[in-house]
Amino acid sequence: MHLRKIIAAILIPFGAAVLVGLVVLWPGGAPAHERTGVGFDRQTEQASVTKVVEISCKEAGASGVPPTGDTSTAEGSSAEQQEKGTCKRATIRVDSGKDKGRTFTEIIQPDQSRQLHEGQKVVVAYEPSAPKDLQYSVTDINRRLPMGVLAGIFALAVVVVGRMRGVMALVALAISFLVLTFFILPAILQGSNPLIVAVVGASAIMLIALYMCHGLSARTSVAVLGTLISLLLIGILGSLFIDWAALTGNTDDNTGLIHGLYPTIDMSGLLLAGVIIGSLGVLDDVTVTQTSAVWELHEANPSMGWRGLYRAGIRIGRDHIASVVNTLVLAYAGAALPLLLLFSIAQSGVGTVANSELVAEEIVRTLVGSIGLVASVPVTTVLAALVVSADRTGEERAVEASAVPAPARGGRGRRRKR
Repeated sequence: MHLRKIIAAILIPFGAAVLVGLVVLWPGGAPAHERTGVGFDRQTEQASVTKVVEISCKEAGASGVPPTGDTSTAEGSSAEQQEKGTCKRATIRVDSGKDKGRTFTEIIQPDQSRQLHEGQKVVVAYEPSAPKDLQYSVTDINRRLPMGVLAGIFALAVVVVGRMRGVMALVALAISFLVLTFFILPAILQGSNPLIVAVVGASAIMLIALYMCHGLSARTSVAVLGTLISLLLIGILGSLFIDWAALTGNTDDNTGLIHGLYPTIDMSGLLLAGVIIGSLGVLDDVTVTQTSAVWELHEANPSMGWRGLYRAGIRIGRDHIASVVNTLVLAYAGAALPLLLLFSIAQSGVGTVANSELVAEEIVRTLVGSIGLVASVPVTTVLAALVVSADRTGEERAVEASAVPAPARGGRGRRRKR
């Protein structure tokens, strides 16, 4: 009971502080700005490809001209292939917005990576300042149907296997998405400190997800406390090494666009916020698994003390550490695979690649998150062992107290006949 009171004394003020932080930092919405027409910052509409016909690239005027007439170069070879190749003229109908029903044509070159076909759903960009026949252009494919089907399969699998807990996990996932969409992102755009917003938002997600999925219990509270301590370590290490390595957080077109639209946003703070939020999901998995492992070990052998529970739990945790760290590294490597491929093509050395800010960000993100994950295992395991062993002692004392026979009543009562 003393340990439970200590946990409550930590988590209740923490939960209250998170609630106050949500109220104080809650944004009025993302501030408006004039669209730049660059990247994602442009108006888009839904459209359909109504007709596709094959035509000569030369007739369509889609061929390029080699800069020097030399077809041995990549540009010259591509231009020659396009001039002699067969292009496609696609007719696209706008299906949403004020110009619904309007059609325009687009030429698809033979070496273009995105080939359109009749009946395909696409996304078109609208540029009002362009000439009327050039205001619309295909910018992407509409992938809502396959992504919706895949999401439905995922949800079905979670519910079938997880049953009620699976349902609660999906609800918690939806709430996490809402916190991210309606609090974290608008609050950062509104000018609040990205690190503080990320800490408050990630803490809210952690409390909601863990207690909703696993119930209000000492076991869940131990997992929450272990996650909180690990997140604190990740925040400290991330802040220290992002500053030491002079990482600006402004490394690509998207971050450059954000900085251009909202110069007041601290981009290095945004990078640290991403490290914290990105680590939270894996941390939840590790802390909940370690806590459950210790509780199950206690159920299997109630006589085991907290030291024995810790030793058995940490053995499980070592296997977990090995797999999770490998997962993090491979996940980041997979996301940065095109970039790594470019470095490989350029025959850059490992030191040169690692020193590049774009790669250094991912290295710092991976290593800081991994250190937090590694630390979460012994921290959560020892907390769980202490709590469950304290519960065991209390239960044993109660059993022992109930098993002691009541003292015989004094006096000269009559002896019963046998």
